[in-house]
Amino acid sequence: MTSKLSHISLPLKLTFLIFSMVLNCMGLIILQLSEEKITYGELGLLESFKDLPIAFISLFAVSFINKTGTKKALILALVIVGICSSLLPFIEVFWFYKLWFAIIGACFAIGKICVFGIIRNNISDEKSLAKTMNSVEASFMIGIFVVNTCFGWLISSQYSEFWKFGFLLITLLSAITIFLFARMTISEAKPTENKSIISELSGFSTPSVLLFLGVIFFIVFVEQGFNSWLPSFYKNHLKVGSFFALQATSFLAVFSYAGRTITANIIRRFPLSGYYMSCMALIIVLLGVIVGIQYFESADSGVILFLFPVIGLFLSPLYPVINSKMIAQIDKDKVNLFTSLIVIFSSLGSSVSSIIMAVLFGKQLLNFYPLYILSSVTVLFIISLIYFNISKRKYRK
Repeated sequence: MTSKLSHISLPLKLTFLIFSMVLNCMGLIILQLSEEKITYGELGLLESFKDLPIAFISLFAVSFINKTGTKKALILALVIVGICSSLLPFIEVFWFYKLWFAIIGACFAIGKICVFGIIRNNISDEKSLAKTMNSVEASFMIGIFVVNTCFGWLISSQYSEFWKFGFLLITLLSAITIFLFARMTISEAKPTENKSIISELSGFSTPSVLLFLGVIFFIVFVEQGFNSWLPSFYKNHLKVGSFFALQATSFLAVFSYAGRTITANIIRRFPLSGYYMSCMALIIVLLGVIVGIQYFESADSGVILFLFPVIGLFLSPLYPVINSKMIAQIDKDKVNLFTSLIVIFSSLGSSVSSIIMAVLFGKQLLNFYPLYILSSVTVLFIISLIYFNISKRKYRK
């Protein structure tokens, strides 16, 4: 990592922490609103109000970022997030949650492209990229932990009716991060010639890129099944209280943070593809154990409570590792556009996963939750294997 990048690492980590908190409060909101007679069908579509704007805005965000500059675009996104988070506690109607998530999704699209662009423009080596991305994205896991722990404490306390006021913490963090960015000088990427988006995207229509985007889709597809719906699975199927249900996601975040932090420190010693596939194999083993316990011992065994979070140790490195491997091969002047594709397929994976989960929960098919996750991971494993094989052939040529 260059000295310049290490100098700005704190605001980059805080940016991901903030967006993690606003994006991953979905599990909390699903848990709380499901008790207010909001159906799982409506709650499943709520995820789409977050993810579809992310997908739609991403391509247009590239042009906006190029015109305004990375720093100004990132500060604007954080300002909007801070304002929206300060308004949420005072508005009760359900439609505002849809609008809130749509705005948050659009800001996240801008923020993620900016953060990835800053990192790529300072680092070229793929293993250094993997180290940096795991380090920065580890803060994403801290956000999941903080939002579930803090809100979990609120909703289980005598002040449970004021749970939404926890969003004021996000407003405060946004203000601090904006202050840090405002005082810094950040190297901006050189503006590129104005070309049509279609012509620019045509350069990414190779088999390896398409497979990579498929891998990204399924990684987020699997992650979403954990992050947003695990609390409801714990509460409705394993019959634990709301506080402990939210702490399940907190424990998942702790293991995920550990996974990304460990990866950031040891990734230079291993081939990226070998490390990635080893993590995938361990996820399948753990899910196989969970399915075995559920179907051959007890459907609501307490052991399952503790095994699910451990999966985060091996699931969390997949996204930054595969991203860093691919982004290292992309020209610096095209990294913003390519990041927009990553954001689009990530948001689609999240949205599709949540809609399917809503059907699963709405029809009370919770017994199939672990089996569904295992099936999704198996598909991801197969696509990843094909992607790495094609990548190897490309390098041999």
